[in-house]
Amino acid sequence: MKRLISILATLIFIQIAVFAQKQIPTAPAGFDVNQETIPHGKIDTIQYASKTVGVARKATIYFPPGYLKTKKYPVLYLLHGIGGDEKEWLNGGKPQVIFDNLYASGKLEPMLVVMPNGRAMKDDRAIGNIMAPEKVAAFANFEKDLIQDLIPYVEKSYNVFKDRNHRALAGLSMGGGQSLNFGLGNLDTFAWVGGFSSAPNTKLPAELLPDPAKGKAMLKLLWISCGDNDRLINFSQRTHEYLVEKNVPHIYYVEPGVHDFKVWKNDLYLFSQLLFKPVDQASFQKYSLNP
Repeated sequence: MKRLISILATLIFIQIAVFAQKQIPTAPAGFDVNQETIPHGKIDTIQYASKTVGVARKATIYFPPGYLKTKKYPVLYLLHGIGGDEKEWLNGGKPQVIFDNLYASGKLEPMLVVMPNGRAMKDDRAIGNIMAPEKVAAFANFEKDLIQDLIPYVEKSYNVFKDRNHRALAGLSMGGGQSLNFGLGNLDTFAWVGGFSSAPNTKLPAELLPDPAKGKAMLKLLWISCGDNDRLINFSQRTHEYLVEKNVPHIYYVEPGVHDFKVWKNDLYLFSQLLFKPVDQASFQKYSLNP
């Protein structure tokens, strides 16, 4: 019996050791702390004509340090949650600080980051009953606004690449559901897709990706992440299980945490470093909690 216990203890130790070697760590301390001595990017507000909504709509845009109008850039479209707007990421996640620090460390590919208002309706403010049916419907309506209005505006106004391989879409909570719905539903538009703690608006897996072979062939990166104590984790889990069943390469990153910006900032830190670079699908397993 003692020998059996000893063997089991050894096996558990080996399993933990393998897990520790494989698991990608969370962001290091200070990753989201402003550093005065490094170059900083620029933040601006843009306004575009939305034929979908019938009004001019606003978005926030981040330009990387050393931005040059003569250089072409890829674009990350970064979406907010149900209670937010085009400034939610700036107010809660400070992505400009995370990006500035990553650029200073040479870990990020230069890109523009567009943070729109994902509530596509005339009064798109996050006020009153944010769960009202017409406001929830406006998040679905944003798919048309994004693809037919916002992206063409960005590509006309800035020197950016205009092909799917240089467009990424990601978001948190409601925006995570939007990113999976719109990104996987428009593979001719996006090659890089990320859902952080995706909300109940996320479509059923078979609706998200009815043609797994097409997704496997066209996606550069599909990222799904969630906090291990997030009550919404089942939406990410079911999508992950479907993708495993259909043999679609993806990253499923479960991390310590709940439904908050501590988790989403870490997701952005890790996800952004993978964008617009050569993809090594063999490395995807390093993000898995499973040894």
